[in-house]
Formats: sequence, structure tokens, C-alpha cells
Amino acid sequence: MSQTIHEMVQSKAHAAKAAMRKLSRTSSDVRNGALLAMADSLLTFKDKIREANQIDLENGRKTKLAEPLMQRLALDEQKIERMADNLRQVAALPDPIGEVTRMWERPNGLRIGTVRVPIGVVGVIYESRPDVTVEVSALCIKSGNGVILRGGSEAIHSNTALANILSETAAREGVKDAIQFVDITDRQAVQEMISMSDLIDLIVPRGSQEFIRYIMQKSAIPVVGHADGICHVYVDEAADLNMAAEICLNAKIGYKVAVCNAMETLLVHERIAPQFLPSMCEKLAGEGVELRGCEKTRQIYPDAIPAAEEDWRTEYLDKILSIRVVSDFDEAVDHIESYGSHHSDAIVTQDYATAQRFLKEVDSAAVYVNASTCFTDGYEFGLGAEVGISTQKLHCRGPMGLEGLTSYKYIIYGNGQVRT
Repeated sequence: MSQTIHEMVQSKAHAAKAAMRKLSRTSSDVRNGALLAMADSLLTFKDKIREANQIDLENGRKTKLAEPLMQRLALDEQKIERMADNLRQVAALPDPIGEVTRMWERPNGLRIGTVRVPIGVVGVIYESRPDVTVEVSALCIKSGNGVILRGGSEAIHSNTALANILSETAAREGVKDAIQFVDITDRQAVQEMISMSDLIDLIVPRGSQEFIRYIMQKSAIPVVGHADGICHVYVDEAADLNMAAEICLNAKIGYKVAVCNAMETLLVHERIAPQFLPSMCEKLAGEGVELRGCEKTRQIYPDAIPAAEEDWRTEYLDKILSIRVVSDFDEAVDHIESYGSHHSDAIVTQDYATAQRFLKEVDSAAVYVNASTCFTDGYEFGLGAEVGISTQKLHCRGPMGLEGLTSYKYIIYGNGQVRT
């Protein structure tokens, strides 16, 4: 059985690699046409997609799949329409392939430049989110990459339906085999994917912290991703408190609590904490959020549960929030540096100098002034979609869109030069 899985994954990786070579030579018009046709197909077959998704949801209820995972798994009509819109947005973006990013001339007359090229074959291993199938396929086709997708068992019916619709439509539009989907749930398929360094050029894992850490540790192929999303909002002494309340509510529960860009820790300057925290905590508690506070927080809001050291290091992905009152800006930034995951962090302040210090000193992939951390998303950033969010610094950081799916090569023009 192990050998059979190896052969199957290897065959799909070979197909993706061959398709990538053709795709990188395919015109932008053909690739964009395929994306637009794929968007139409999603809407045409939306009932088929929802039927498959209902099977996964029913299985999830039977196996008592965690509520955050159930939320990510569910596909309603609005989500399907958004997936189609993602495809159209990606099609409308400038083509990154072939872009000459630099060009210079040497004293010997050589003209040297760098040009964007596809990475190659991207392997994406993910859990519970069938929309990843669409987003990744769109970005890879646009950027000239082949892709091999392996979704989790909890979404196998949804992902199979989506992958079939997308790949069949792409083939009709002249983009054949670029989308490969591993339609078995045996974990051996993951092991095979992360070992095929001769065929797959990049691995992008999306799922739980434990899952992503495992892939990062075991993969023989470079991995891009993030293990944790411990995001902070710091309410500064110069904050507009009404604005701060709106931002904090949105960052915690306004979109979804089970997302990597949701606020997990609220930091509040001690000078405005007595004025800000009572009403803020009441609003959060009224939304069912369990509050865990430091000693100063509990002096102001006694109903908060005492926060333990581990709370500052925890990505809850749930209606739980840790709150800390800090003495000044430096303590807030030090806390973020000590406990954060370098994902997304925000400051609420009306002081320009303080805002600029926060932007400069907080070493995260996305740093906000007076806005919710929930905007860390390829769609919201105008990237059309995202393969994932990277907290690494090589080779990309933040929402990974088209540019993150490209590398570069040097091109050199000469007229007979030889080195002496």
C-alpha cells in the first residue's frame, strides 16, 4: 500500500512539473481566461459543491470536529461567490512572470538584469478549509506554477468536488494538469509529498499549530508558513477610546475567532486602563468572550480570570482573550517581542510619533496603526487571494500572493565578452 501511495503522489508531482513547464510559456491571456472560466464553473456547479460539503459537515458532526474547524469547513453560497470573486481578482492582477525587476550595465559592456520566474511546483498541505483549494489553484496558474494539493480528511468530499471542477475547466481552457489533487486521506501521502525534493520545489502547510510545526520539522523541501498567530492590539494612552473599542471587538470576534489574524492578547496603557477596560470588558463578556487578565486588569475588572504565564503564549482560536495593563509603550513592545508570533500586531493611538515608533519597532509580518488585525489576508490586501501567511523572512513575508510564488533569475546580454 505504501508503494502504491508513493507511485500515485509521484505521478501527480511529475504531471504538475510537466504542466508547469508548459504553463510558464503560456500567454497571460490564456491563463487569465482559464481563471475566469473557473470562476464561472464554481457558480454553475455550486449545488454540487454544497452537496459535497454537506457530507463533510455531517461527518464532522458525527466525529465531533472542533467548532473552529467546522466554521472553516462550511461552504455556503456567499463563500462560493467569494471564491469565484477571488478567481476574478487574481485574473485582473498584473502578470508577474517575465517582469524585469532590475537592469544594469557593467564597465565591460555586459547588461545584467533580473527577471521574475515561477518557483516550479508548489505542494500545499492543508486542513479543514476547502477555499484553499480555489485560492491556491488560482495563484499558481496565474504565476505559472504547477500545484499539488493535499487536503485533510475532514474536507475530502468538498475538496474533491472543487478540484475536479477547477482542473476540468482549466484543461478545457488550455491549462491541463497544472492542478493536481491527492484524493486519498492516508497520511502516508503527506510523507511522500514532503520527501519529493526532486519534483516539488516548495511546501506550504495550512492548519493547526502542531500540524504546521510537524511539516516544518520533517520536510526535505523548503517550507513557507506560520505555526502561530498570537496577535496583539495595544491601546495607547493617546488612543481614541471609541475607535479602540470598535477595533478590539472586530479584531477578536468581528470576523471569526478561529482565524490566525484574530487578536489573542489586548495590551492597555495604565493611564487609560481605568477608563477603557470596564466598558471594553463588558462588551467582550457580553459576546461570550472569556477574559483572562493580569493583576492590574483584575483590579479594574474583577470578573476576569487570573491570567497564567502560558496565556500570553497561547493562540486560543476561540472566545478567550488575555488582557494585560502595561506601564508604557516600551513595555507593550517588549511584551509583543517576548510572547508574540510575529504575525499581526496593532496599535491604537492618535499620536503620530508613537505610531511611527510602533511601525518601526514591532517586528511582525503585518503591523497596523488604528485598524483591526483581521485585515491580514490576501483578499483584503488586494492580492486577490493568498497561498498562506508567512511569518518567516525568507523568501516572503505576510500574505503570500503572486509575488511570493515567484523567484528570479539573472539574464545577461553580451556582445562577445570573455573573462580575463
